[in-house]
Amino acid sequence: MSSTESLVITEVQGRVGLITLNRPKALNALSLGMIREITAALLAWREDPVVFAVAIRGMGKEGAFGAFCAGGDIRFFHQAALAGDPALEDFFTEEYALNHLIHTYPKPYIAFMDGICMGGGMGISQGASLRVVTERSKLAMPETNIGLFPDVGGGYFLSRCAGHVGEYLGLTGRLLQGREALSVGLADGHIEAQRLPKLWDSLGATPFENGEAVQRWVESHLQTTVPAAPWPTAEVNAVFGLGDVKAMVAALESSGSEWAKETLQTLRQRSPLMLHVVLEQIRRARGMGLADDLRMERDLVHHCFHLRPGAASETVEGVRALAIDKDHAPKWNPARIEDVTAKEVAAFFESPWPAHAHPLRALG
Repeated sequence: MSSTESLVITEVQGRVGLITLNRPKALNALSLGMIREITAALLAWREDPVVFAVAIRGMGKEGAFGAFCAGGDIRFFHQAALAGDPALEDFFTEEYALNHLIHTYPKPYIAFMDGICMGGGMGISQGASLRVVTERSKLAMPETNIGLFPDVGGGYFLSRCAGHVGEYLGLTGRLLQGREALSVGLADGHIEAQRLPKLWDSLGATPFENGEAVQRWVESHLQTTVPAAPWPTAEVNAVFGLGDVKAMVAALESSGSEWAKETLQTLRQRSPLMLHVVLEQIRRARGMGLADDLRMERDLVHHCFHLRPGAASETVEGVRALAIDKDHAPKWNPARIEDVTAKEVAAFFESPWPAHAHPLRALG
């Protein structure tokens, strides 16, 4: 089943199904083919009595570990959107179905989030029963930087962070180091990166009696002390608990703190339209179960590419500026946070499908 050329290596060692993302030059960015391979392995192992648990890691440029997954393949998004390629729709439908499968998986699923873990990488790790970070981990949902929103269940897991930290992380795309992720409940334990290869090898070599024993074994190697949050929590909650993005920006402008200045500068660089959409997404998701959140996100991502098709899409423009032309000068439309209308935001939340025909209607 495994081959050196494969972008996903799946193998069973002992009683554990092992998944290695094997696209190190692209920081293991997910392609549709990779999503299908991960899904196929999980579905096969779900019913396999030999497999007690599943573990997933990424291949780095120097060997195993060092990079987890930088997200979805945004160059593919750009190309497919401009070409009208239907594979773009399949990508998001199948990616979100995989996110749901991981969150609801009946066996322990252990994610080793060493190195970069962003966007789609968070989608295949936040639903894990055990989320492991290291001193090299870099976690983020930076989608507002490319005119997108924190998808892959981001509405669900960000809205469940304490207070209004989810709004803060979703709107700004702030990067979290390994231990910082513990402080917001987006990781369960920390281990030194140099210890990972030995721990990984032990998963296949240890005679476990059940899935719980596999998870307990990994947990026994982790540090779980939760550090203080690396930002002024009271100010984060006060600002990002406000009713709309314009009020948040006004509050940041009137605050004299360094944190407020940096945060304001970040928000001013993000897509004004998507900041408003993301705030609405996270607030709605707080009252939703996972399946309903993923259906909402599937509606949103369809609109990201179709409300304004082709090059007019905010997402296509954001990807162009970051990854294609690399001029880092996106021409956002509207250009200012203050110019976004309620009508423009509301359009994103109207499903393009009736419930019986929704691409994710089967999610329980």
